[in-house]
Amino acid sequence: MAEIEQDQAQALRQYDSLAAFVKSGTAALSKGPIAMIFAEDEAEIDTTLRHHLNTGFQSVLVFMPIEFKLADDVAAAVHRITYDTMAQDAVQTAVNAVNDIATGQWLFYCYNAEYLFYPFCETRTVGEMLAFHTEERRFSMLTYVVDLYAENLERHPNAVSLDSAHLDKSGYYALARPDPDNHNYPKERQLDFFGGLRWRYEEHIPAKRRKIDRIALFRAKDGLRLREDHTFNDEEYNTYACPWHHNLTASLCSFRTAKALKRNPGSTFEIDTFRWHNSAPFEWHSRQLLDLGLMEPGQWF
Repeated sequence: MAEIEQDQAQALRQYDSLAAFVKSGTAALSKGPIAMIFAEDEAEIDTTLRHHLNTGFQSVLVFMPIEFKLADDVAAAVHRITYDTMAQDAVQTAVNAVNDIATGQWLFYCYNAEYLFYPFCETRTVGEMLAFHTEERRFSMLTYVVDLYAENLERHPNAVSLDSAHLDKSGYYALARPDPDNHNYPKERQLDFFGGLRWRYEEHIPAKRRKIDRIALFRAKDGLRLREDHTFNDEEYNTYACPWHHNLTASLCSFRTAKALKRNPGSTFEIDTFRWHNSAPFEWHSRQLLDLGLMEPGQWF
């Protein structure tokens, strides 16, 4: 009997398309913050979902092809939406659709094998952080995509290893973001950030995809639209801080670029290892990211 009830509960959390979720899945959006995870391949889907469930997201939506598998404990806790995550504009389409039916809620999006870290995340929930952020009249949060990669690519040819994950401890920089509508003058409180594997292997990365900044946390509102470059049509959402002081920022620790570089025929045979003299083992702790300047607490202590 218990197994039947569990199967029925899981069936209620599964949707065969984005349209089906928009039509009948609004109960999943009744309480935030809400995470949207896009599974592009089968690497670390379960650990990605568990991480964000443990972080304190009240609802976790996973967009994934029907053939991908989930562990039983994860399947019982998330809302699964059958979706072609590799289709053109797939992420923008889904994020914007959820935005339209979740007005007022804090939303988050990332891909599989990406893990959100924010200041003091070991002892404070993402909801507590966003409550403080909202009090500061901020409705979006800048996140830096920090590349992770396996220490040994012979042992881990897809470049993914949680146990031996490394990151770059230096090599990050920012440039002014030009405004094409204002003679390319710099936009106020907006910067383009670079570094990590996209910087070190830039010859294999299209220029428009070399940035590592992403507005991964934002508050849904009518008319808001995510654009292809991970920015929004509301320019204030794209700022790193308010005009009067620094604000919280967060990090998305991600194997996504490393996976792509090893999957791409044009780069895989040129890369024997991602390690260099500025590599360091990833400690899976917010303190390391704070010490490296890859996020900041603002006024939150």
